[in-house]
Amino acid sequence: MDDVLASAFEVVARQDLGLSAGLMADAATPVDALRIFFRTYTPADKDWAFQLWLDAWAEAARRPAVQATSRRLNLEWQGLLERTIRAGVTDGSFRCADPAAAAWRILSLLDGLALQVVAHGTTVTRADVVEWSTAAAERELGLARGVLA
Repeated sequence: MDDVLASAFEVVARQDLGLSAGLMADAATPVDALRIFFRTYTPADKDWAFQLWLDAWAEAARRPAVQATSRRLNLEWQGLLERTIRAGVTDGSFRCADPAAAAWRILSLLDGLALQVVAHGTTVTRADVVEWSTAAAERELGLARGVLA
């Protein structure tokens, strides 16, 4: 059963990752790629997809196969974001001393805020998630306020 759950989770989660990665790869600049990341990471019409992540995280605590899949996919998301940040540092778009840690902080903020939207409905709005996460990323990466909006 663990393997079936892990496989189902991977199929759905990998579709979202593939969509984001593909669109980000076609972006003209790292700033554009980051805008795409925020638009595609937690799309407004896909509560069910994020619910799947929440379920997988809960199951990962007691199902090793789900934990391995969740960890692998989480690392891929972090890597995608980290590569984008590194590209922006290289071309001078971003100022960031530790792209790996910045990627983890941005992902963690997004995941936590998305959890509030999916699990609690009205506690935090989708507009709050977008506003707060992009503002935090702008501060994290030395961007002017509103660049990622």
